[in-house]
Parts: sequence; structure tokens; C-alpha cells
Amino acid sequence: MSKIWNYFVSEESGQGMVEYGLIIALIAIALITAIGTLTGGLQKIFEGIGTKLTNTTIK
Repeated sequence: MSKIWNYFVSEESGQGMVEYGLIIALIAIALITAIGTLTGGLQKIFEGIGTKLTNTTIK
């Protein structure tokens, strides 16, 4: 049992994959936060465009 425990403690082959997973998770959190922050501004822009298109008169 001691040999198995020492093997799992000293084994580092999966460490790189865990690090890549953590980096991807942090990037995903940053993107979700950025999208949430920009949503209000984008909505105002598109509402302004819609208002201008509605108020234009056809000549």
C-alpha cells in the first residue's frame, strides 16, 4: 500500500493537463465576465440603430 501511495504522490505525468485545464477555466471566466460587462453597451448601440432606422423617412 505504501508503494502505491508513493507512486501517486510522485507521479507528475498528468500535471500538465491539469494546468492547461486551469488556464482554460480562467480564460472562460474572463470571457464570461467581459461579455457580461459589454452586453449593456452593445444593447444600447443596437437600440440606437433600431431607433434611427425606425425614425427615418423614405424619400
